[in-house]
Order: sequence, then C-alpha cells, then structure tokens
Amino acid sequence: MGIRQYRPTSAGRRNASVSDFAELTPGAKPEKALLERQKKKGGRNNQGKITARHRGGGHKQQYRIIDFKRDKDGIPAKVDSIQYDPCRSSRIALLVYADGEKRYVIAADGQKAGDTVQNGADAPPKAGNCMPMKFMPAGTEVFCIEMQPGRGGVLCRGAGTLATLMAREGDWAQLSLPSGEIRRVPGNCRATIGRASNPDHNAVVIGKAGRNRWKGIRPYVRGTAMNPIDHPHGGGEGRTKGGRHPVSPQGKSAKGGATRRPRKPGNSSIIRRRKSRRYGQLKLR
Repeated sequence: MGIRQYRPTSAGRRNASVSDFAELTPGAKPEKALLERQKKKGGRNNQGKITARHRGGGHKQQYRIIDFKRDKDGIPAKVDSIQYDPCRSSRIALLVYADGEKRYVIAADGQKAGDTVQNGADAPPKAGNCMPMKFMPAGTEVFCIEMQPGRGGVLCRGAGTLATLMAREGDWAQLSLPSGEIRRVPGNCRATIGRASNPDHNAVVIGKAGRNRWKGIRPYVRGTAMNPIDHPHGGGEGRTKGGRHPVSPQGKSAKGGATRRPRKPGNSSIIRRRKSRRYGQLKLR
C-alpha cells in the first residue's frame, strides 16, 4: 500500500500520482449478487433541482452493497478478497461466512485475504472485528461507527479515518472524532476495531482536471465572474470584490460561520465542539 509517481511525460502527468493498489487481492472480481446499477443524478433531487453543485458526467460505476450493520453474530467469516470500490475512498473486503453467505464490508487497514473476522459481543477485540462499544476496552481505535443502535455505521468510513474510544459512562460511550469533536453515543452502538483502509488516499495528487471529470466533478466558477442574479459577488463594471465579505451563492458566510441548526437533537450529545480554523472553538447557539 503506497503511492506511485507518474513519469513527467506531459504537463498533466508531472507531479501526478496514483495509489499502487498493492493491498488488493490479485484476480479478484466483484461479487455479482452484491452489485447494483447506479443511476447518475447530476446533483439533482427528485424534483430535478440542483442541490449539489458541480456534479455531472463521470465514469460509469456499479454500486457495491456494503453491510454497514454487521449484525450477523456468532458466525465467523473469512476474508475472501480485498477489492477496489469506485464509490468510496477506502477499500472493501468480501466476507464469506461459515454458512456460505457473502457480504461486503469496509476493510480495516492491514486486513488481507485469508483473515478471519467475527461480529458480536463475543468477538475478540482485534482489527476487523465488529462489536458494541460497551464491550470494548477504553483507548480502542474504531471506525465505521453507529450513532443509533441497529442503524448501521455512519461515522469514520472514509479512507484512513478512525476515532478513539475515550471512556464508557453508564449506557454511553465517549468518542474522540477526527475533527477534534468529542461526542457520546449509546454504548450499544457497534463499531469496527482498527482504522479504515487506504490511509495514503490523501497523498494522491490528481495532476490534471480530467481526472476530476472522471470522478463526476465539474469545474468551479468564481462568483465574481457571474451576473448579480447568479451570485452575490457578481456584476459590476470591471473586476470588483463586491465590497462585502465572501459568501456562498445562497448568501451564507464563507469565513467559517456556524451552519449547524441550534436545536438539532444531536447537539446534546456533543461534549466538546470541533475547532474552526478561523474562529477557534465553535459554540452552539
């Protein structure tokens, strides 16, 4: 697992890099029963309105059905292969359970074909196993963490991410997240021990605009280059900054202002907010 540098045969190749995919199992093919057709939406919702800007095009992909719940307890599973997933930055592992069922899960860093993993409270605390956090020792590194019991992992699913189980208090588990936020979640919530695979993902240099187009990311346009109807920074005779602090197309501050809803139910579970680059500690209103 590492980064491979391209030869500078062109301006786009110079300084560009790509993962060497050394951790993938050679010759492994996607499990057809766990594939779904992925229809492109171009950032539009069910009404046809753009809700995510700069999306469209991209290479055709098939979605791998991932088991985020890891609720098959008491049955050991063998890692058949480590595979590439075009829909996420981390690698995925194809598990074959003792009863013959196959499931995809997010692979732990260092996991390889032939390893044995297990789910449930009786699973040993080793990398790749999934269990409720109330049975984990303090200081355990975890990823793919549930926020509500039985809903499936939603936190720390990206490449190389992990959280640290700091303490257990009654029915709650206290986590230190990668953003610096300290949050408590119910102790019955499950998490996978270890860290998500492919930690070198952030070191990959795209190198040229075309590689982002392959991923379905379209070009960004500066607000000052638009008309006043399209962006608050638009319009004016000649180049101008607009005489105001930078804002989003919807008029929200682009300098790190609070965007979280003040009465969001999950606010009570946050023990310490993450730090903002500009304003230091963010405070809940």
